[in-house]
Amino acid sequence: MAKSKTPAKRVRTSENNRIRNKAYKSRLKTNIKNYEVSLTSDNVDAARENLLQVTSLIDKSVSKGVMHKNTAARRKSSMVKKFNNLAQ
Repeated sequence: MAKSKTPAKRVRTSENNRIRNKAYKSRLKTNIKNYEVSLTSDNVDAARENLLQVTSLIDKSVSKGVMHKNTAARRKSSMVKKFNNLAQ
């Protein structure tokens, strides 16, 4: 454990950030799974709605520092490609 105040505060801060990041990632994964399920059920309207929800969550996670912007762009691009294949 840290002996002075500053490193101790840093430990507390990083623990809070870890918990917050874990919650964001879990929520994101759940929504991505829901999107994948809507793709397999061939329901275009549900897939479109889930896609909008997931892209919004991805953008929020980038702004919070949970995910890198290039990772987010890659994931969104992949999901849009899958949606476009379904919509055709």
